[in-house]
Amino acid sequence: MTSTSDRGAPPPTTESGDADNKLTSGLFKIAGVVVFGMIMSVLDTTVVNVALPTFLREFRVSEYSTVAWAVAAYTLALAAVIPVTGWAADRFGTKRLYLTALSLFTLGSVLCASAWSIESLICFRVLQGLGGGLLMPLGMAILTNAAGPKRVGRLMAIMGIPLLLGPILGPILGGWLIDAASWHWIFLINLPLGVVAIVYACFALQRDAPTPAERFDVIGMLLMSPGLALFLYGVSSIPDEGTVGATRVLVPGTTGAVLIIAFAIWVLRPEHPLLDPRLFKDRNMAVAMIVLFLYGAAFFGGLLLVPTYFQQVRGEDVLRAGLLVAPQGLGAMIIMPIAGSLSDRMPIGRIVPFGVIGVIIGMVGLAVNTRPDTPYWHILTFLFVMGLGMGATMMPIMTSALKTLRAHQVARGSTLMSVIEQVAGSVGVAVIAMILTSRQNSSEPLRALHALGAARADGTQPPAWALDVARRLGGALEATGQADLAASYSSTYWVAAVALVVTLIPVALLPRRRERSHLLNADQPERAL
Repeated sequence: MTSTSDRGAPPPTTESGDADNKLTSGLFKIAGVVVFGMIMSVLDTTVVNVALPTFLREFRVSEYSTVAWAVAAYTLALAAVIPVTGWAADRFGTKRLYLTALSLFTLGSVLCASAWSIESLICFRVLQGLGGGLLMPLGMAILTNAAGPKRVGRLMAIMGIPLLLGPILGPILGGWLIDAASWHWIFLINLPLGVVAIVYACFALQRDAPTPAERFDVIGMLLMSPGLALFLYGVSSIPDEGTVGATRVLVPGTTGAVLIIAFAIWVLRPEHPLLDPRLFKDRNMAVAMIVLFLYGAAFFGGLLLVPTYFQQVRGEDVLRAGLLVAPQGLGAMIIMPIAGSLSDRMPIGRIVPFGVIGVIIGMVGLAVNTRPDTPYWHILTFLFVMGLGMGATMMPIMTSALKTLRAHQVARGSTLMSVIEQVAGSVGVAVIAMILTSRQNSSEPLRALHALGAARADGTQPPAWALDVARRLGGALEATGQADLAASYSSTYWVAAVALVVTLIPVALLPRRRERSHLLNADQPERAL
C-alpha cells in the first residue's frame, strides 16, 4: 500500500490535451508558498553570521566560540530534522507538516528576538532550525507533485531563486538591519513574513488526507540524525580551526561519520528505512545525485569566498561586497526560467553540460583575475557568466532526479536530495577554506603583516621574526602581502575549477533521451528498483 500524503497539492489539470503543460494561477500560488518558506529558511542560515560581534558585546560574552553556537545550533537542528521529513510527510501529510514547520520557524524567530542571554538564544535557534530543516525538502515535494511531469522543470526553477539569493542577501540584510535598527530585527522580520506564509499556505495548499502505512525507523533516526548533525558540525569547524586534526573537528566529525556508516549498514534491514537507498537503483536518480554532490561541493565552496575576497583583498565593507556579487545572481535569474522550460521539453543531458561549462569558464576567469588591482568589470563579467551556468545546472539536475520517481516516493527522494546537498555544501566550503588558510599561512609577508597588526592592536612587542621580515622587505611588505593574499584566492578558484572539470564525467552519464516520468503513478504498484 502506498502513502497518499502527496495529495497536499492539487494534481495537474487535464481539461484539454495540453492543459497539463500550462502554468496555472493555482500552481503559481503553490510556488509562492514554497518560495516564501524557503527564503526565510535559507536567509537565516547566513543572516546571523554578521551579528556575531554584536552578540559578543550585547550578551557580554568573552569567547567567540560561544556566540558561534548561535549559527551552529541552527545548522545542526536543520541537519538533524531533514532525515525524518520523508516519514513525517507520509504520516501527517505535506500541508499539515509544512504549516507546522512554518509555525515552528516563526515561533523560534520571535523567541530568538526576545533572548536575554547567549544560552537562551542558542536554545531558541534550535527550535528555529527544526522548522527551517523541514521547509526545504517539503517545499520540493509539494512543488514536484503539484506540477506533474510536464511542468516540474519550470516550477523547480522558481524554487532555485531563494537557494541562490540566500547566501548573497543574508549578510547584506543582516548588516543593514543591525545598523538601521538592532540585532533583534534580524529575527523579528520573520514574524510578519511567517504569519503571511502561514495564512497563504492555508488557502493555497489543498487539504491532506494521509493514510500512513509505514512504521517509523527509530533506529535509523537515532543513527542518521545525530550522525549527520555531528559530521556537518565537525566539517564546518575546519575553516575556523584551520586543520582537520583539531579536537573540535575530529571528535564530532569522526563520531558523526561512524554513526552514518552504522546507518548505511542498518538501512538495508527495515522494509521502510528513514532514507531509502533503493531509490539509487533508479539510474537517473543515482547519476543526478553524484553530479549534485560533486557540483555542489565545487561550486558553493568556490563561490562563497567571493564576498570575502572583496572584503579582504579589495577592502570593501559587507554591504558593498554583497552587492558586487549581484551579477552572479542576475545571470542565474535570467537563465533559470529558460533552463526550467527546456528541462520540461528535452533531456537534461543536453542542458546541464553547457551549464557546467559556463560555471567552469566563470571559475577560471575568477582564478586569473584576483590581483589587488584587477578592474572590477573583469570580475563582475565572469560572475555573470558563472551565474548563467549555475541557472542551467542545479535545478535541472534536481528535476531529473525527482521526475522519474513515483508520486509517493517524492517526499523520500527530496529528503535524500536535501541531505546530499547539505553534506556537499559543507564539505566543499571546508575543503576550499582549508586550502585558502594553508596558502595564506605559507606566505611569510602575509603572516608578518598579521603579526605586526595584532601587536599594534594589543600594544605588545611584535615577534622578532616579523620585524626581520619587515626590515628585509621595507616598503614592499604591504604590497607583497596583498599580492600573496590575492594569490591565495586564485589557488582556491583553480581547485574549484578542476573539481568542476571532474564533474563533467558523471554529467556525461545524464540522460540524453527523453526520461519516462512516473510522477502521476501514485496509485500504481511500485516498480522494482
